[in-house]
Amino acid sequence: MPLTSESHDAVVATTRHWLTEAVIGLNLCPFAKAVHVKGQIRYAVSDATDLEGALADLEIELKTLAAADPTALDTTLLILPQTLGEFLQYNDALFFAERMLEQLRLTGIIQIASFHPFYQFEGTEPDDIENYTNRAPYPIFHLLREDSIERAVQAFPDAEEIYERNQETLRRIGLAGWNKLMKS
Repeated sequence: MPLTSESHDAVVATTRHWLTEAVIGLNLCPFAKAVHVKGQIRYAVSDATDLEGALADLEIELKTLAAADPTALDTTLLILPQTLGEFLQYNDALFFAERMLEQLRLTGIIQIASFHPFYQFEGTEPDDIENYTNRAPYPIFHLLREDSIERAVQAFPDAEEIYERNQETLRRIGLAGWNKLMKS
């Protein structure tokens, strides 16, 4: 079942709002601001309506990112507004996405971070605020260069504490604060 019939421009605008207000605005990812400011993020909107189509688009985006000059294109958000709307279905798709990385010999070069409107960490309840660290307006495969992650982690002391800090931030603003942020 399609999640949305929005235009690509509207999907990108909604995703950028989430990125600037939540990811960058709440400093959930201290590395995101630099690539955003430099215009090094590719927003790719998939028209796929099933897993097969989503994986075909993922393959294209993985190859595009791998071939691109990192100073021009550092990361890609593959946005899937019309498929993988159920979190368990999306989570299963991540298995195939990781296999694709291996098949394309991109393991250790690119990694995939996962974001979904109903993201749920193992051992949490669906409405736990901690899940919102990985909640996005649409299912997203975030393709990141391993070299960029390594440089960012070296520049950011205590990078392993980001996850805990993000949970504290979301507990502080709560669901009401999150909803207000996403509607602004």
